[in-house]
Amino acid sequence: MITTDASVTAAAPPRKPFYKILYIQVLIAIAIGILLGHYNAKLAIDMKPFGDGFIKMIKMLIGPIVFCTVVHGIAGMQDIRKVGRIGCKALLYFEIVSTLALFIGMAVGNWIRPGDGFNVNPATLDGKAISEYVGKAKTLTTSEFLLNIVPTTVADAFTKGDVLQVLLISLLFGFALSALGERAKPITSLIETGSQAIFGVINFIMRFAPIGAFGAMAFTVGKYGVVSLGPLVKLIGTFYLTSFLFVFLVLGVIARLSGFSIVKFLAYIREEIFLVLGTSSSDTALPTLMSKLEKLGCSKPLVGLIVPTGYTFNTDGTSIYMTMAALFVAQATNTDLSLAQQFAIFGVAMLTSKGASGVQGASFIALVGTLAVVPSVPVAGMALILGIDRFMSEARALVNMIGNGVATVVMARWEGELNRDKLSVIR
Repeated sequence: MITTDASVTAAAPPRKPFYKILYIQVLIAIAIGILLGHYNAKLAIDMKPFGDGFIKMIKMLIGPIVFCTVVHGIAGMQDIRKVGRIGCKALLYFEIVSTLALFIGMAVGNWIRPGDGFNVNPATLDGKAISEYVGKAKTLTTSEFLLNIVPTTVADAFTKGDVLQVLLISLLFGFALSALGERAKPITSLIETGSQAIFGVINFIMRFAPIGAFGAMAFTVGKYGVVSLGPLVKLIGTFYLTSFLFVFLVLGVIARLSGFSIVKFLAYIREEIFLVLGTSSSDTALPTLMSKLEKLGCSKPLVGLIVPTGYTFNTDGTSIYMTMAALFVAQATNTDLSLAQQFAIFGVAMLTSKGASGVQGASFIALVGTLAVVPSVPVAGMALILGIDRFMSEARALVNMIGNGVATVVMARWEGELNRDKLSVIR
């Protein structure tokens, strides 16, 4: 009996030193970046290429990963109708949860009123700064948004990195291979091998995650300064607290009803959480999040369909931010909004929040377009939160990423892909 215990102990894999764990490395890198940004802002700003370079390396592989995952998953499915069923369920879920997030942002904004007391005269604000930040970006109409999903050419979708365009091509290609049956096996095998190779590249790139997180955080603190948070600490605190409660209460209840614990799920994706926190972009966590969800037991086609689509249609963090920030600008400039005007902002935000993913700046640009529906709210008032937008983007991107992870597990549970044994990791 003693021999057996000894053999079992000997066979156990050695425990990895804490300093070799990725999320620990990223956390340390974030701390170093904050210190450098605070004590040597000029040098910290020069660290920006490290963060930008890492994000670009991850984003260049998102298109191929989505394509390989979706195509291989659909081509191997026996029930093609399942894709349509999952898609319809997912879109309904996304709309309900993101609309709830918009409502929560508006309710908290009206309750706490973080903009009260500023008494800002809009004429004294620098509207030019907003124009320069937004640049040539414009809010798409509903028809333009839908038409934009169809790429000009197949290659164009991959070169632009538009996830929805890549997803459309992947679905069509997957359905075509499924219809070919046995004749498509050589191609599906090749795609599967390609997928494994791409994830191998991702694993290699992830070794540089601490450097990317360090560069991004150092630049943020060095450029905008921790001191800039002072006057707007009430807005930042309100937004972070609301985001925290949304994850643990709203998503927590959804998770519990689906048979798993939100706390254990967050622990399961802790590397992705710290990566998003450091880079202010949910895109950096997309490849590894998809991989972890598959290891949990979610099928390839479901993961490939839900996660990329959710990054466009299920932006819970962005939804909370948009209604709360819109009310903040109105309150800070002493602009009284009627209930009808608030619901006008709410309705437009339901459209403009779609497509504003965790990439830093996208939500700010979408909010500028949203405020245009209520002329009484001065768009120049956005200058008040321009300097702290980068700090708020971390919470937006985190909630967006966590929300899509939860949505994928919920959909897999509804489809019967996850039983109690598979969920034991996060129950």
